Amino acid sequence: METVGVLTSCVLSFLAVFILLAFLAVVIRLVTALFPEREAGIDPAVIAAIHSTVAAQVPGAQVTRIEEIRK
Repeated sequence: METVGVLTSCVLSFLAVFILLAFLAVVIRLVTALFPEREAGIDPAVIAAIHSTVAAQVPGAQVTRIEEIRK
């Protein structure tokens, strides 16, 4: 008789985890739909940081081109 109780407990636990994961998948889908990925491009703050770092490291140097490399 105890085997039926353990088996029922395992099945209920499995279903609870499955339902929780399904709910989280729906929430992630909604969040990604509400907040899509930003457009490609370099952030102006990053450009300013690159210019100031180059100016601090190599006085008189000038940044002529910044490229983003994606793999």
